[in-house]
Amino acid sequence: MLYLIADWLNYGGLANLFRYQSFRSGGALMTALVIGLLIGPRFINMLRVRQGKGQPIREDGPKTHLAKRGTPTMGGLMILTSFIAAMLLWMDLMNPFVLACLAVTVGFGLIGFLDDFDKVTKGSHKGVSGRTRLLMEFAVAGVAAWIIVGQLNTNLYVPFLSGRAIPLGPFYYVFAAFVIVGAGNAVNLTDGLDGLATFPVIVAAGTFAIIAYLAGRVDYAGYLGIPHVPGAGELAILCAGIVGAGLAFLWFNAPPAAIFMGDTGSLALGGALGAIAVSAHHEIVLAIVGGLFVLEAASVIIQVFFFKRTGKRVFRMAPIHHHFEQLGWAESTVVIRFWIISIVLAVIGLSTLKLR
Repeated sequence: MLYLIADWLNYGGLANLFRYQSFRSGGALMTALVIGLLIGPRFINMLRVRQGKGQPIREDGPKTHLAKRGTPTMGGLMILTSFIAAMLLWMDLMNPFVLACLAVTVGFGLIGFLDDFDKVTKGSHKGVSGRTRLLMEFAVAGVAAWIIVGQLNTNLYVPFLSGRAIPLGPFYYVFAAFVIVGAGNAVNLTDGLDGLATFPVIVAAGTFAIIAYLAGRVDYAGYLGIPHVPGAGELAILCAGIVGAGLAFLWFNAPPAAIFMGDTGSLALGGALGAIAVSAHHEIVLAIVGGLFVLEAASVIIQVFFFKRTGKRVFRMAPIHHHFEQLGWAESTVVIRFWIISIVLAVIGLSTLKLR
């Protein structure tokens, strides 16, 4: 809204500030942060009253988690509320990349909400069936991929190598949808401990704010040897909104959590990261920056694969953060060490911009 008003005023006077994506990124971050902090306490109280027993806790999980009974879930609604308010104020909503990424964020958030609602009302941790959820996710991701790829070429760019790309042709549409769905579910699997998924999402979003801004600038993209994507710089504002909303949520989600993110938040944020990475043509870099999410998802796949074929477990419990809990690590130890890993991976991901 503010961007459109500034455009209507022909960017005269102070409205000229709205030309700059860096200024609007800062505005989006602070707006989402302030709104999130203001609505947080009432939001938590409302969810606690409505949900009663809160998020169902798995009986076969770590015994320390049983003390978390009664903690409300669907905290993703708080994240989405502050995030969307900031986006409506600061972003160019006519940008096709913005529309696609917002569609994924809201669409995946709705799917996650349906899953959380089913769990809470039935008092079970199972929720919506995996097949149904995946079908809905691919439907949303497919539409977003169609919008995004319509603005791009269909090459898959290889990090660390300048000008090297793999032409995927029509298969790129399928690949883009898989990246979006995969990112959403990887973050969802990571969200198992207080604050564990929230901070790495903030780190990844901050990293991609830089990447999207640079990819959107023809001068910086040319200097760094990365693909130039006209219009991608607007996604830096979207990433900043995620950072602001995530920081506000982390204030209440830090151990011991007063509220859980739930699938409502984890699916939405993961899907948003996937859509941003596709839009900026840095899909492989997402696997590096979000390596922690990849590790969590891979641990589940490995565990299921080997258990079905051998009847034996590779990890004491999957996802892998529970494995370390079973080894005797305190929850706070697991969370902080995983946060450190996410920061290191983000630095490695950013290094790919220059090492080409």
